[in-house]
Amino acid sequence: MSDTTNVLTLETAILPVLTQRRSPRAYSPQPVPAETLHQVFTAASSAASCFGEQPWRYLVGTQAGSPEAFAKILTSMGEFNQVWAKNAPVLGISIAKLTFSHDDNPNAWARHDVGQATATMAIQATELGLQVHQMAGFSPDKLRAAFNIPAGYEPVAVFTLGYPGDPAALPDALREKELAPRTRKPLAEFLFEGAWPGLADERYDQATV
Repeated sequence: MSDTTNVLTLETAILPVLTQRRSPRAYSPQPVPAETLHQVFTAASSAASCFGEQPWRYLVGTQAGSPEAFAKILTSMGEFNQVWAKNAPVLGISIAKLTFSHDDNPNAWARHDVGQATATMAIQATELGLQVHQMAGFSPDKLRAAFNIPAGYEPVAVFTLGYPGDPAALPDALREKELAPRTRKPLAEFLFEGAWPGLADERYDQATV
């Protein structure tokens, strides 16, 4: 079932699933079946990557099946994220392999490609009635120590994954963010043809999750 909370209204029509993708803070406790998880991460594997390297790696912890891993990921987060992320059924880490496998040279595009894979994963999740919320508020050092992540691999982001829940269960401030209208910058602010423009200013208020 599609998530129709805060669907984006854009100037040009796009695939409906893209307008439905969002980054919720309210999650249902409903577990995500293993088959569904595999489908979500299989979608990540379909993403493009430099030299076909596929430098993405994912570590996940589920409340139902791997609570110790779940707890390790949760405690790596800033307290402001732990408040709501603890209710998601799945927590994950996206990780970049920083060198090419075919020659061991540095892969300057690894993080870009991990982002592509995770974005693809998030769209597949939305299609299945799930949502992903990616976060920068975490400690890479805590994750590296907790999971023995080796040198040459870098945690890129942490994320929640699960079925959307009731915003009423959130603290007031978070509930306001959950229900606030979502907007995006117009094309004229980020799509340039032929030359770099002289924009007077940029509106950073147009990037709500």
